[in-house]
Amino acid sequence: MPGLSDRGSAMNTGDWSTSITRTGEGELHVRGYDICEMIRGLSFAQTVYLILKGELPSEAEARMIEGMLVSSIDHGITPPSCLAARTVMSGGNSLNSSVAAGILTIGESHGGAIEQCARILQDGVCQNLSAAQVVEDCKAQKIRIPGYGHRIHARDPRTSTLLELADSCGFTGDHIRLAVGIMEELERGSDRKLPLNVDGAIAAIISEMGFDWRLGKGFFIIARTPGLVAHVYEEWTTQKPMRKLGPLGGSYNGHPDRPLP
Repeated sequence: MPGLSDRGSAMNTGDWSTSITRTGEGELHVRGYDICEMIRGLSFAQTVYLILKGELPSEAEARMIEGMLVSSIDHGITPPSCLAARTVMSGGNSLNSSVAAGILTIGESHGGAIEQCARILQDGVCQNLSAAQVVEDCKAQKIRIPGYGHRIHARDPRTSTLLELADSCGFTGDHIRLAVGIMEELERGSDRKLPLNVDGAIAAIISEMGFDWRLGKGFFIIARTPGLVAHVYEEWTTQKPMRKLGPLGGSYNGHPDRPLP
């Protein structure tokens, strides 16, 4: 959870203010740009970069954002976000409530690795730490380094594709090198493979692009939301309400049947 040190330092003046969007009668400007000009001239990836960073992206930056968003758009029916979204729709709720339920499952164990890994990488580069030092520090603090290993993939196929794209876009730098170095340190002398996964790759890339680690979950939410919409719509239009989702049975480990005293 964010601590006090994670919060902004601006004092509350009593009025809401924002540097993101200005609205008025017949006009709408995002980061100073007319929305109608943006409709004509910007892609969604360019607009995401603009609204998060405050400036227009280069061609390489826009291509990189697009690649990251595509990489995390969906991962099947098993992740908590998809299960929750489809279950809520199965209960007879609205599309927006169902999608929101999916988003609310995103946390430290689902989607949160981008944020956590980006923080470790950014701190490591800022302190000029080697991969070995980062691994040793985390071991000493009993911190599991997020962004490595995968419950399904022995080698996440999205990772190499994203890193190749990052290299072609000119983003291979200290954060990516540190991320790869940490993987090598984790696997050195161990029988267990802990490859850099898609979350770790995105964490390294957004760090190279100068994004604050606190936007990590935000990137995951932006990417995964269309996938959740698709799953909720599929549940709504192809399945009966209150259908049985997941295993039909389950194990019980409580008291055996017993009478009231």
